[in-house]
Amino acid sequence: MLLLLLLMNDKVALGQDGDPVGSTQGGGGREMVPALFIFGDSLIDNGNNNNLPSFAKQIITPMYDLFGDKFTISAELLGLPLIPAYSEASGAQVLHGVNYASATTGILDITGRNFVGRVPFDQQIRNFQNTLDQVTDNLGASDVSNAIARCIFFVGMGSNDYLNNYLRPNYNTKNQYNAQQYADLLVSEYSRQLTTLYNLGERKFVLAGLGRMGCIPSILAQNQMDRCSEEVNQLVMPFNANVKTMINNLNANLPGARFTFIDIARMFEDLLTNYRSYGFSVIDRGCCGIGRNGGQITCLPFQTPCANREQYVFWDAFHPTEAVNIMFGRKALYGDQSVVYPMNIQQLTSL
Repeated sequence: MLLLLLLMNDKVALGQDGDPVGSTQGGGGREMVPALFIFGDSLIDNGNNNNLPSFAKQIITPMYDLFGDKFTISAELLGLPLIPAYSEASGAQVLHGVNYASATTGILDITGRNFVGRVPFDQQIRNFQNTLDQVTDNLGASDVSNAIARCIFFVGMGSNDYLNNYLRPNYNTKNQYNAQQYADLLVSEYSRQLTTLYNLGERKFVLAGLGRMGCIPSILAQNQMDRCSEEVNQLVMPFNANVKTMINNLNANLPGARFTFIDIARMFEDLLTNYRSYGFSVIDRGCCGIGRNGGQITCLPFQTPCANREQYVFWDAFHPTEAVNIMFGRKALYGDQSVVYPMNIQQLTSL
């Protein structure tokens, strides 16, 4: 159980076989942190929607390997094994963390309601509280607090608050807020939610910003000019700017907190400009999808994907491929302040 991970002996968490964290267990490299706890949406959901009455499930088939494209990257780079979904985690499976992410969900509870069942960020936080309560019953508050403060907490939220809220015609959000007002609303809620996690004992946070959402195949498919929508790209820019300001405020005002920001937008801008130098050849369609740009209908179960996925930037209508995730993951781990602010993940783990 998770308590075995959190139990610390001379400030060293125990691995599954009693090996101290820092060994070469798990993802194949040295474990940089005791555990990774994940909150977010479909970019990192690995099954939490599958038992819900939802139209957005992570269904894995032999021909649908989005599983390989996104779920293992962050953990492997930290030297950890695959992090289990909260809905499926039990016993020794949760030794190195839990994934609470849910496809179509967002910062706002109403986001993603078109897809019915999902786990909004507030509920993901409550699920984490349930995990802590179980561990505290066995270890006591002091031991849990000391252990949790050393773990990494990854949060990737906000994209669906645009794609499955603001930009949806059946939502009235666009008529209520302009771009800046909506970003202010989202980041106000985001700050409250992250402060709640801080009050639960978290100290090391990695927040992913929003990418160049106007360039994803789903948006390209709506554009007869077959090019990125600068309107959508400009729409999400205030959110990223607000999140950077929020991080500065949280780092200054929450004792012991270490928040870092991954500038996905800048990474994507560089990638789309210099894609050939990175080994890619296709930037305007999904490897697995239907219709214009492979983005009008996203990848379906048992659909045959492209044969050369390593040359594609996008896996489907919304998500990057494994090759892109690996590249971005390494930049987040080792990059400079132009893409990770105020410190990269390797520096964060050493604090």
